[in-house]
Amino acid sequence: MKRLSFAFLMIFSGIALNAQVTTLKVWPGKIPGAIDNPSYKEEFVKVEGQAPRVSHVVNPDITVFLPAKDKANGTAVVICPGGGYTRLAIDHEGYQVAEWLNKQGVAGIVLKYRLPSDEIMKDKTIGPLQDAQEAIRIVRRNAQAWNIDPRKVGIMGFSAGGHLASTLSTHYSDRVYIVSDTVSARPDFSVLIYPVISMKPEITHGGSRQNLLGKNPEAALQDRFSNELQVNKNTPPAFLVHATDDGTVPVQNSINYLLALKTNGVSGELHIYEKGGHGFGLGRSKGTEITWPEAFKTWLKVHNLL
Repeated sequence: MKRLSFAFLMIFSGIALNAQVTTLKVWPGKIPGAIDNPSYKEEFVKVEGQAPRVSHVVNPDITVFLPAKDKANGTAVVICPGGGYTRLAIDHEGYQVAEWLNKQGVAGIVLKYRLPSDEIMKDKTIGPLQDAQEAIRIVRRNAQAWNIDPRKVGIMGFSAGGHLASTLSTHYSDRVYIVSDTVSARPDFSVLIYPVISMKPEITHGGSRQNLLGKNPEAALQDRFSNELQVNKNTPPAFLVHATDDGTVPVQNSINYLLALKTNGVSGELHIYEKGGHGFGLGRSKGTEITWPEAFKTWLKVHNLL
């Protein structure tokens, strides 16, 4: 626990000075569909050469980064870090992104969601979706207190977090738990960065697919969570980023989602970069993928979100 606290303080040290930071449990009471398992405990993982990771999430939470009131523009983004549905790259695909959003006057809400597991979930295919739906609802319930426009709440996801974000964008109305009010879980827009979107074997990320659906999922289950097949006219507009040389998640995931949006009359914008690989977060020091945050800012302005 000491190692965890110290690491998180180091992460927050450059952020808290310029932003209001609050952490809230997604489920203050009983977690829907949860299985009590005392031996399943959250872990903070530091792999050499990589940013910190979190695994075995039991109690999901949101860390809310609010920009200064005089800079806030009312837009908020719930951020889903990636990690193959095995762990969460919660630093460079979470906290760092929230800090960048704050600089744009946007509230960044990092979702530490439960990773699919039969050890703590009655139905692991919907566990992450439950957390994402409730996170959006929490933001809207607190919109006035947080100086957020409830009509400008988006979802952002990286890699497998992109699968969760696109799942929320296409399954926001699924009744995956009992809701106590009428607050909508539909995001007003989605931001999908090198996302896993399809569960089709030929283009999916194998680890994400197996972790979420199991080794040999039935065709109907596979199609249900192939989100390019679930787009309709009510799917929120999307901004997508991918690199052609991504050797982990094929670029076809983003291309097919964009085409599905177009077929259904939903606006979408896809930036495909020559190089960048996978997991580049806000961008690396080399390659054209480093320009995507500026393109995203322009997209937000065009959609009256910035």
